[in-house]
Amino acid sequence: MISEAERRGQAYLFKLRLTRTVKRVLERAMRDTDWQDAGAGWQGKHGEIRLMGWSRQRRVVLLRRRLAGVMLTQREADGQLALGFVEIDEARQEAWEYAVLVTSLMAEVVTLGQLYRDRGDCENNFDELKNQWGWGGFTTHDLTRCRIMARTVAIVANWWNLYVRLADPEHHREAITTRPLLLEAIARQTNHAGRTTLTISSTHGQRGRARRALTRIAAFFAELRETAEQLTDLDRWYRILSRALVKYLKGRQLDPPRRLQAA
Repeated sequence: MISEAERRGQAYLFKLRLTRTVKRVLERAMRDTDWQDAGAGWQGKHGEIRLMGWSRQRRVVLLRRRLAGVMLTQREADGQLALGFVEIDEARQEAWEYAVLVTSLMAEVVTLGQLYRDRGDCENNFDELKNQWGWGGFTTHDLTRCRIMARTVAIVANWWNLYVRLADPEHHREAITTRPLLLEAIARQTNHAGRTTLTISSTHGQRGRARRALTRIAAFFAELRETAEQLTDLDRWYRILSRALVKYLKGRQLDPPRRLQAA
């Protein structure tokens, strides 16, 4: 993959496995004093590595961060602490975690560290879709059915994320925690004097948190219903989107495209 990217002139940034050769490079760099700030608690420095199967040396970024709360007690036969690949400073009782990135980008250490963290944030969304929404939990030789299932899962996941954003516009909350929090409840609908009331009794251990979330959502929809009677269904949908995505819109109100309004 690296060779093909270089042949096409495509920039790349990959994380290397901690093979024996990579560990030797890290061991030599452990006691160096030219480590720079790489952001988010990491330190980094540039280096070069040529792995088995590579045609030449390539530019790498060595990254490390201090591990908190590590017990320095277990030792192997050679006297090294059995904590995986970490640097140990026994005088200060410190342990360091390491990672190595290979790249063709000519950028500073802090920039490359942030680029890889951003890549990890993107991958987290796919991990959530596969493992929490079952996007990879169906297999069939029928491509049409696979596409239908994939699109259905994507739509439901999008709807749920927008719903949860109405409760907490500032953060993304994963389905593995929000579904039990907001769905483990018993609801009862009553009608009196022309008014319909939905009473929800949560069985979740953090039902106080669930109550605040559901109250916030209900208050928004009540306000929307009372103050936006003149709006079309499409206009109301864009008001909902504007509230759910307020963190990114910074208070700006979304308006439907003209072609949708005309339709």
